[in-house]
Amino acid sequence: MQLFIQWFRRTFSDPQLVVLLTLLVFGFVVVLTMGDMLAPVLASIVIAYLLEGLVQPLERLGLPRLVAVVIVFVLFLIALGLVLFGLMPLLSRQVSQLVQQLPSMLAKGQQVLMMLPEKYPELITAEQVQEVIAALGGEVGNIGQMVLSWSLASVVGFITLLVYLVLMPLLVFFFLKDKRLIIDWLSHLLPEDRTIAVNVWREVDRQISNYVRGKFVEILVVWSASYVTFTLFGLQYAMLLAVLVGLSVIIPYIGATVVTLPVVAVAWFQWGWSAEFGWLTLAYFVIQALDGNVLVPLLFSEVVSLHPIAIIVAILVFGGLWGFWGVFFAIPLATLVNAVIQAWPRRRSRKEARSQAA
Repeated sequence: MQLFIQWFRRTFSDPQLVVLLTLLVFGFVVVLTMGDMLAPVLASIVIAYLLEGLVQPLERLGLPRLVAVVIVFVLFLIALGLVLFGLMPLLSRQVSQLVQQLPSMLAKGQQVLMMLPEKYPELITAEQVQEVIAALGGEVGNIGQMVLSWSLASVVGFITLLVYLVLMPLLVFFFLKDKRLIIDWLSHLLPEDRTIAVNVWREVDRQISNYVRGKFVEILVVWSASYVTFTLFGLQYAMLLAVLVGLSVIIPYIGATVVTLPVVAVAWFQWGWSAEFGWLTLAYFVIQALDGNVLVPLLFSEVVSLHPIAIIVAILVFGGLWGFWGVFFAIPLATLVNAVIQAWPRRRSRKEARSQAA
């Protein structure tokens, strides 16, 4: 106990550490307690942070910041319109079609499963097949209930979406336009002795900005390559599956594994054990291999130097705390934790103390 008290006094006698920990605790408390209420604001901050990567190059070309912000903001509105009125209706139709075909897919899968005890009686029994079929039927029923509940709540969701569509673009614009004013205002609220906090922010900003923007490019490239490949092969639900493959890169290691199942399943239900199925599966794994061995090293060299174990632990921890958004921001949050650890003052060794005393 005495050792802990000594460590506490020695560590928290540094006012810079107190400032850093206060900011971290305040940020986590705000997100945990008011995350739902402040969701439009937090999402707008993230979007503005991403768009800042386009504003700065325009400023370096000599454009005034307001002009650069307006150009980037107009491009953002165009992209948002394409997603809302082009991509989302297409995805909605393909999801509805897939849900309608689930019973027929399940029936076909049952036929294949019922044949397994005859071919491999020493490996699987009819009772085990019946248990698997019952479990699959229950899962399909759960999916149907989820779709129904989503449709019943669609009115509330639509109203919320309308509010977000008006509020968030305004917030994004003002966050971009008044970035320096907001930062100066926040700086005046903080103590002057905040060197450690500033160093942590600079390191986090350097790594996260490159990571998030690189991840956005990776999503677009993988999504586009998957859509072109699926379309050329004539795979059903090409856009829906391509979007899933593109979004899967958000979750390292786990995302690619999980999204492989729907891609392979849809291909098998469409073609069975055929040459088309084999070539499509091969092309899909080639895309995954190129992403992991070519695109990722190209985009993320010298960025986010985290061990794979640390990344997986971060996904589990922050995903458990904040669900989807925790998974989405797991690596940036892990980078923040790593930056705090690296900036944390370490106790000097006795050799260092003696050399300085001498």
